[in-house]
Amino acid sequence: MFFRLICLLFIGLSSATLFSQSVFYTTDAVREIQIDFYDENWDHLLDSLYVEGENGRILANVVIDGSTYYSVGVRYKGYSSVSVNNIKNPFNIKLDYVIEDQNHEGIDKLKLSNVIHDPSFLREVLSYEVCRKYMPASHANYANLYINGVLWGLYTNVEAVNKAFLIENFGSKYAPFFKCNPADLNIQIGGLNSDLSNSHGPDSAGYLPYYDIESDYGWSHLYHLIDTLNTVPEEIDKVLNVDRTLWMHALNYSMVNFDSYIGYGQNYYLYLDQANQFNPIIWDLNMSFGSFRLTDASQLFYGGFDISQAQNMDPLIHHNFISVAPRPLMTTLFESERNRKMYLAHIRTIVDENFVNQDYSTRAESLKEMISQDVLNDPNKFYSNDDFISNINDHVALVSSICPGITQLMDARSEYLSAYPGYSGEPAISNISHSSEGVMLGTDVWVNADIVDATYAHVSYRYGNNQRFVSAQMFDDGNHNDGSAGDGLYGCLIEGCSNSVDYYLYADNDTSGVFSPARAAYEFYNMHSNISSGDLVINEVMSNNISTAADPSDTFEDWIELYNTTQFPISTNNLYLSDDLTNVLKWQLPNHVIPPYGYYVIWADEDGNQGEEHANFKLSNAGETLSLSHADSSVIDNVTYPMQNIDIAYGRSPNGVGDFAMLPPTFNASNDMVSVVSEQHTHLLSVSPNPFKDRLTIHLKGGYSISDLYGRVVLKGSSPVIHTSDWSPGVYYVHMDHAPYHAVKILKIR
Repeated sequence: MFFRLICLLFIGLSSATLFSQSVFYTTDAVREIQIDFYDENWDHLLDSLYVEGENGRILANVVIDGSTYYSVGVRYKGYSSVSVNNIKNPFNIKLDYVIEDQNHEGIDKLKLSNVIHDPSFLREVLSYEVCRKYMPASHANYANLYINGVLWGLYTNVEAVNKAFLIENFGSKYAPFFKCNPADLNIQIGGLNSDLSNSHGPDSAGYLPYYDIESDYGWSHLYHLIDTLNTVPEEIDKVLNVDRTLWMHALNYSMVNFDSYIGYGQNYYLYLDQANQFNPIIWDLNMSFGSFRLTDASQLFYGGFDISQAQNMDPLIHHNFISVAPRPLMTTLFESERNRKMYLAHIRTIVDENFVNQDYSTRAESLKEMISQDVLNDPNKFYSNDDFISNINDHVALVSSICPGITQLMDARSEYLSAYPGYSGEPAISNISHSSEGVMLGTDVWVNADIVDATYAHVSYRYGNNQRFVSAQMFDDGNHNDGSAGDGLYGCLIEGCSNSVDYYLYADNDTSGVFSPARAAYEFYNMHSNISSGDLVINEVMSNNISTAADPSDTFEDWIELYNTTQFPISTNNLYLSDDLTNVLKWQLPNHVIPPYGYYVIWADEDGNQGEEHANFKLSNAGETLSLSHADSSVIDNVTYPMQNIDIAYGRSPNGVGDFAMLPPTFNASNDMVSVVSEQHTHLLSVSPNPFKDRLTIHLKGGYSISDLYGRVVLKGSSPVIHTSDWSPGVYYVHMDHAPYHAVKILKIR
């Protein structure tokens, strides 16, 4: 069976992230944050809220690097890092708690960690730096915190995983979103936390204590994920980004981060992306590099482990041994031999790019030098200055255990992992090529690569962010544009290309697997070609939307509808919309695929905080010119629209190909005047002309009523001819008296 892939003109390396993060989280800088509480007994109030399990906040003014914010809400954050006996507790600061939209450089929430579990002060910042290379993960740096004018200490300043994070990394924020932390952490071996097991039965209500929903809906989606993972795992890739999950496990096991899913089944998020797959988001890395060693829920180390055991921890322990507590996100995925090879390939990439080459040690020393004086000045830190200085390389005694030195752990850990079965012996992929040679939309293309020592290879591809990656097998059999059979040149025919594709290659043998690029699928290759004029058109424009269609925030905004006139999927990657002919590259469209004869609506509201489908300009109701262009500024389509009445659109008629005219709005649908009369009644009711101006003829046996867009009846009668010169322009509906659910939509123009 042949598969489809997009035809290509240009090859480049891309990443899934939008890279729009504020400089506030620049790692090589120590921020200054001042909290001035309104209440003198602020510490007692915060202690009380924490003890009572309340998420309430108390008020304060906050100064961030000299910028002042008023009526900010403050509470403690975390679980094991908070104590009423601590002076230095972690803080959750909500800048827009009282004042709507108050933010610092686009950031409305600060999360300050007190570094209670890390004598080195390095674990959280260093770990997040590693994670961000391979999956969406928070930015983190340092901040000196002052409370009521008194230095409280040096904190780690970690980007919140909130809706701003979702916009930055997934392009949307309204889909199902869960924080996977139980309300009451069960620390007993075998205890159930946020482990995605189906132990709580078939009713999603049974899972409420274990998952904190942070979206307006989504419990049925979460239960569908849990049910699929546990009962029909062969379909798991339809609802879960399996590759992203393997990356999370690889990071946790490589850096021995057991205060996570692999430990107590907690400290991660889940977000349903535009491709309808849940994505895990790694969180809370303050106990990485072996600082948390209580349990991993496995047969071998359910009672904890020492430094030597941490150095030599089997990354497939939940496959090779018994899971004492359910861990289906590992055990189910690891049942697949290919998943295990992919997982170990990700571990190889992490270890080779960060630890074998000693980059992590160099970076740790640099961070240590930067914060050294701030740590020494910290009056409330939990460890001595000597502990801080030594813990980068040597272990430090904690109250009930030992915190390993970071290099002490990771040098031995990388040596162990480098020798682990499946780490080495992988195929080699090179000389990736394709046969498009400037071919446009809808053309077939061969994809080829030299692959040495492989028994299997595939191309994984998608047309846009709203599609999941799917795989097409590559062959070295002499029948797939691959030269001679067995010569190491692999090929795959891809039919009916689009204009853009994100893709990567994977190959394996009996021993090991390999990706190209190595950080796939977070990084991937992209190939694209320009589309022809007429393939994708501006189909409908609405600059006076009062009640026709609301965006996901329930706001009626201007909108622009694009229409794919072809039988092939078209990607909006590297395309631009503009309302300024002197700057046709004003706003870059997101990487979105429009299906054949499909529609794509862009909200023109200057509000990128709502999602990637919101342009950086609004439409002028006085009329203006819109353009759709390629990245080289060549124009694909343009339209000059006039002033519009309330809830009247300016669209092509016939749909997609005709001239523009004032029309009843057909949001995300065909502009053709298809009546809402059912087929068995079409011979009974017809209206002409449509659109109409001063006169309207109704062809109907019997009476009728006419209502406006708001459902108000403006006329009842049976006369076939109606004089309408005094009617207001707008949308109306003609209803049959004896079949009130059948009507024709009509438009009165000026």
